[in-house]
Amino acid sequence: MILKEQATLIEEFTRRRRTNKLKDYRPYPKQIEFHAAGALYRERLLRAGNQLGKTLCAAAEVAMHLTGRYPDWWPGMRWDRPVRIWAGSKTSDVVRDGAQRLLVGEPKDTSQWGYGFIPQDCIVDTSRRMGTPDALDSVVVKHVSGGNSTLGFKSYDQGREKWQGETLDMTWFDEEPPSDIYMEGLTRTNATGGIAMMTFTPLLGMSEIVRKFLMEDSDDRVDINMTIDDAEHISPERRKQIIESYPAHEREARTKGTPILGSGRIFPVPESDIKVDAFKLPDHWPRIGGMDFGYDHPFAATELAWDRDSDIVYVVKAFRQRQTTPVIQSAALKPWGKIPWSWPHDGLQHDKGSGDQLAQQYRDQGLDLLTERATFDDGTNGVEAGIISMLDRMQTGRWKVFAELSDWFEEFRLYHRKDGKIVKEHDDCLSSSRYAYMMLRHARVIRDPYKVPPKKMEWVI
Repeated sequence: MILKEQATLIEEFTRRRRTNKLKDYRPYPKQIEFHAAGALYRERLLRAGNQLGKTLCAAAEVAMHLTGRYPDWWPGMRWDRPVRIWAGSKTSDVVRDGAQRLLVGEPKDTSQWGYGFIPQDCIVDTSRRMGTPDALDSVVVKHVSGGNSTLGFKSYDQGREKWQGETLDMTWFDEEPPSDIYMEGLTRTNATGGIAMMTFTPLLGMSEIVRKFLMEDSDDRVDINMTIDDAEHISPERRKQIIESYPAHEREARTKGTPILGSGRIFPVPESDIKVDAFKLPDHWPRIGGMDFGYDHPFAATELAWDRDSDIVYVVKAFRQRQTTPVIQSAALKPWGKIPWSWPHDGLQHDKGSGDQLAQQYRDQGLDLLTERATFDDGTNGVEAGIISMLDRMQTGRWKVFAELSDWFEEFRLYHRKDGKIVKEHDDCLSSSRYAYMMLRHARVIRDPYKVPPKKMEWVI
């Protein structure tokens, strides 16, 4: 009898756990970052590789909003009332096998409906979609406030008209939508001040949607990039196997969420070829910094260290920030030490208010800017020449970047040409690196400012 009771208790415990999957959801840091952004931005994109947890992450969030069951750690948007949400993808089959499966449970087995992120005791009613076996059209979900939320499933192949008419609190696009579908879905949230989120791998390249999130500045829009290195359920050994299993031209997209740029990519070099773990720099390596001025578009600065014996250049620090003044920017760079700073030609421009040169404003804050703007040895400053030289170093193992510099690598993945011309957007850290590299001849050994010099020995006779 005791064993039978124990078996019954274990069975009931297992059932309750399987029917309340939401309670056990524990996101990775990048997923938490995506959730938290919901409280700050109206439009969000989780741009990630395949099978890294982007759809699972969004499904868990949708379930929280539908039920009102937010965990204590929740940092994102909250509703204290029932909500109306649409979840969509490319086709009805894709919606069924992706969003519906994660939210409700295995589509083909109704006995498992309630084993998804929407707890079983919260599912009030479901309605089926005509024309697609096992697909749902909508779900009514009990909210903690006492009312009922509504979840609708849509597909892009239904056309723009099917995305019109409704007033929603949230739309979720799983897989990249056509631009007109996205705008219709976003418009559904205008009246409520609601939010729109997307989760996809950018296999369509630098599309209109991707460009909007990556290249256009907006206070209401944010792009979160999740790579295979952020997926904690994949071991380092397995990551290597997965990366090598993809065709070379798809690896960056399928493992890092980098838009496929094809022949338009400026640095067609595997990220792994230039990425190295950070290490303590030898005292005898000369160093130099480079800065790319900006306010509305980000100000950026990088530091290079030069192993002259092996002729290897290392990018060891990177800083990028929008809408800050030279005072704030300089304060962030001073802890790097008294390194020389290379700067571009726009540093010669005069400030309309003070009349001072832009470069001089940084000197006034205590940074050691070189006396002349960035040029090569022969006095030229061509962008193409700098890029070709940097690429040559990358391809020959003489350009390395510390793995922790996520802003630098984000730009590296997206730097591309369109119609043969360099797209001068989202390239701030790369430009500052190029300016520093152009003036590498001025790099110098910097004594660690935090080291106390040895006391001078005095002889007493």
